[in-house]
Amino acid sequence: MLRAVVCVSGGGTNLQAIIDALEAGQITNVELAAVISNNKNAKALERARNHGIMDIALSPKDFEDRSAFNEAFVAKMDELAPDLIVLAGFLVTIPPAMTEKYGNRIINIHPSLIPSFCGVGYYGLKVHEKALERGVKVTGATVHFVNDGMDEGPIIAQKAVMVEDGDTAEVLQRRVMEQAEWILLPKAIDDFANGRIKVVDGKVIYTDK
Repeated sequence: MLRAVVCVSGGGTNLQAIIDALEAGQITNVELAAVISNNKNAKALERARNHGIMDIALSPKDFEDRSAFNEAFVAKMDELAPDLIVLAGFLVTIPPAMTEKYGNRIINIHPSLIPSFCGVGYYGLKVHEKALERGVKVTGATVHFVNDGMDEGPIIAQKAVMVEDGDTAEVLQRRVMEQAEWILLPKAIDDFANGRIKVVDGKVIYTDK
């Protein structure tokens, strides 16, 4: 059974999609060992508790500097010993020590079709605001492995979502969640857990398992 740890900063809608998929048997061979948030008031922690999942608040504000936080973050992750780390709306830069130690075992969901609207400064609602400002007709979401770059790791899967006339950033954000994020992320976890994806020469390859 693969041990997964989910890291999230806010409401945890992607976390809920993962939990729902687990309970529906759409994700198999996975134990959700813990949920970590940098925000002690995050609703995601409440969602975890409601489903009997260990919830951990670990905020950079509780440490003297970012280096001390990073050390504690990596130590906590080592203690949990995950096979897979899932970033589901986690607004914290992952320490290089963690990406090195857990290489090709950290995945992230990003609310755009990478390489569009990604990188430094593109997170949460800002992504959708920028997409609407640019006037794109199609947006979507991407699941990718995490490396030392910002949204630069190998892409696992993408799903397109149409932009509609009159969309606000909030409306578009919800549609991208419902039509892409909540579908892509659980499937990627299931594919990883069951050995259907691997990284070869910096690209994700799907196997026939």
